[in-house]
Amino acid sequence: MYDFDVLVIGSGPGGQKAAIAAAKLERRAAIIERKDMIGGVCLNTGTIPSKTLREAVLYLTGLDQREMYGQAYRVKDEITIADLAARTNHVVGREMDVVRSQLTRNRVRMLTGTGYFIDPHTVEVDDGAGRLRTATAEKIVIATGTRPARPKSVEFDERTVMDSDGIIQLEQVPRSLVVAGAGIIGIEYASMFAALGTKVTVVERRERMLEFCDVEVVEALKYHLRDLSVTFRFSETVASVEARPEGAIAILESGKKIPADTVMYSAGRQGASDRLNLDAAGLTADERIKVDEFFRTAVPHIYAVGDIIGFPALAATSAEQGRQAAHHACGEPVHAMQELQPIGIYSIPEISYIGQTEEELTKENVPFEVGIARYRELARGQIIGDSYGVLKLLVSLNHHRLLGVHVFGTGATELVHIGQAVMGCGGTVDYLVDAVFNYPTLAEAYKVAALDAMNKIRQIDRLS
Repeated sequence: MYDFDVLVIGSGPGGQKAAIAAAKLERRAAIIERKDMIGGVCLNTGTIPSKTLREAVLYLTGLDQREMYGQAYRVKDEITIADLAARTNHVVGREMDVVRSQLTRNRVRMLTGTGYFIDPHTVEVDDGAGRLRTATAEKIVIATGTRPARPKSVEFDERTVMDSDGIIQLEQVPRSLVVAGAGIIGIEYASMFAALGTKVTVVERRERMLEFCDVEVVEALKYHLRDLSVTFRFSETVASVEARPEGAIAILESGKKIPADTVMYSAGRQGASDRLNLDAAGLTADERIKVDEFFRTAVPHIYAVGDIIGFPALAATSAEQGRQAAHHACGEPVHAMQELQPIGIYSIPEISYIGQTEEELTKENVPFEVGIARYRELARGQIIGDSYGVLKLLVSLNHHRLLGVHVFGTGATELVHIGQAVMGCGGTVDYLVDAVFNYPTLAEAYKVAALDAMNKIRQIDRLS
């Protein structure tokens, strides 16, 4: 007889949803998590703190209001880390209460400590104070997430040289910051600190940033970041960092030297599997744990979900993976996850998209037309003072279906879901042309962009 029907290692979005789904299916469920990490990286050092920090930055700097009140407008002249931390700590605390409440309400047992395998059905839990206990389970779900990758050539001191998990623990707003890596996390933090007035330099080994995004959207973001005095060094790599009493010097492979108060490494993330003792479970892992379409590992009763299994490594997809894994583990039917998944980048301004890009469609020889709506053409855009935002629809010439939706500007990560719903239901641009949207709203951009695309398509039809 096992102690639990489903045992989950890790309490991030994937782990939470797996345990709660199993509990709702009337299975005995438990989660193993360290005392100070309830909610996982997402809640403690990742998504929630960084997005809350972004909102605090936008509010305190008055950045979003400068279109209306002038470039000198600020809510607070001297913004301190304490100002930013107050809002972040409040939100994290409230969200932690929500997570605890959900687990308790659903009778999910919490085992406090670090878990590692003893055998394929047994996990030992170390509470960190010298006390060990074992837990057995019929099915086990690994949801331990990832941690920032740290190059061996760099000495991280958590003061002048740190990774993205440590950046929110800064003691003061740096005057200058080098960000090594122009991925999603690097660009999000670069834009936040640039908005605070920090002189930011972004170093990226590739020729462009955010290669998976629409080229025009990325160019627009680069323009705005440069307007915030961000400097980009593409096709460059930070080879080493020399810590100094008053800051650090980032040394590039090309020989360039960039002085800064702080250097933040955003060089990707690696799976947090090294402490799981996977060999005892009959598993192996390199960077990620391999799973099948049901999120089963090579050992059929052990599942893995979330960032630990790789792309897309997003909180939203991790949560759905956890739910689906639990249903399969409990022998319950579940619909396959929707292939169409939105990507949201919480830079300043926001970027979000779903579907394909112009580059991808062109490579695949898919005929399409583009419909554009600019926020400055919308009454709501004028009201909120966003004159730069844009929504782009990629529409099939053959059947008028939406092939891609790309948004840049205020509320991008919210707006994209209208396009997601239309695409997911197999709708066409004709629906958006005929639909009535509240006025004034940013959502009205869909109708403007749809009309733009259809006007171009009709012109092609007339001349064909």
